[in-house]
Amino acid sequence: MNKIFSFLKKSNRYKHLVGGLLVGLCALSPWAAIYSAIIAASCLELKDKLHGCHWDWIDWACTVLGGFIAMLFWLIV
Repeated sequence: MNKIFSFLKKSNRYKHLVGGLLVGLCALSPWAAIYSAIIAASCLELKDKLHGCHWDWIDWACTVLGGFIAMLFWLIV
């Protein structure tokens, strides 16, 4: 459990996960949730790239995972 918490604390990955979840919940549709999370994740990483940082695929995947959780929520509800 400590490994999971330390993984999420590194590079603020929990913020990416929560952000993808919120974007997906605001989409009001399962397919729009995953699509909007992918777009949001790509925009966040592009912003980082343009400011001189490297493209972080793990942060991108955490954001998309949050959107996937929202997608599952919309499929169930």
